[in-house]
Amino acid sequence: MKAHEIDYHIYGEEMQYVEIELDPQEVVVAEAGSFMMMDNGIKMETIFGDGSQQEGGIFGKLLSAGKRVLTGESLFMTAYQNIDFGKRKVSFASPYPGKIVPIDLQEFGGKFICQKDSFLCAAKGVAVGIEFTKKLGTGLFGGEGFIMQKVEGDGMAFVHSGGTLAKKELQSGEVLRVDTGCLVGFTKDIDYDIEFVGGIKNTLFGGEGIFFATLSGPGIVYIQSLPFTRLADRIIASAPKAGGSSREEGSLLGGLGRMLDGDNRF
Repeated sequence: MKAHEIDYHIYGEEMQYVEIELDPQEVVVAEAGSFMMMDNGIKMETIFGDGSQQEGGIFGKLLSAGKRVLTGESLFMTAYQNIDFGKRKVSFASPYPGKIVPIDLQEFGGKFICQKDSFLCAAKGVAVGIEFTKKLGTGLFGGEGFIMQKVEGDGMAFVHSGGTLAKKELQSGEVLRVDTGCLVGFTKDIDYDIEFVGGIKNTLFGGEGIFFATLSGPGIVYIQSLPFTRLADRIIASAPKAGGSSREEGSLLGGLGRMLDGDNRF
């Protein structure tokens, strides 16, 4: 099935959202929780699987939905269809500060591989499935599990990243080493593996983990400066402990800060 040809515009700098323009009867599918706003004349419908309709019958639908469960996603997605006579718009927002990446699958040979949870939305007809790595080391130590997501088809898909986005175009044989959490996605010709950092000091005291992703060209790689897991870890580490205490409690700066904030607890 040929994917619907959708037009789009990305707004914002740090907290971006993508506005999709739909012609009559065109459809875009999105993850639950990504919806932001839409024009009158657009119909929302919960669908089983990704709505790609590339497999027939109930077995195909179950297979499509089962792939999503393996990547930790819901069995269901939401389809937004323009049932009016003119063009209508629907918008989807990135779940945390970062950049939205438009992926034209026709330019990437019909396939793009990305970290799970990075998929935002796509034109109907684009299949959202799983990518099994062929190497055991990648599966055991990849940081995001044995399974990655893949989007396939000939339409537009959108993935999101955290922080600042870097795009690297690797030539044949060129190698790039990346923190496993900072990897957003890559084109289908990239060879992806996990490499041990090495060295007892690096392993015990490096503070950067003991494995990183090794990507070999040719192809394109997208990298994020702030993975959500890293942001969450910093927030948790800085959160007050049980009973309302915090790391700076007992310091002069901590007391002054609470006084200036109007907090009378000492």
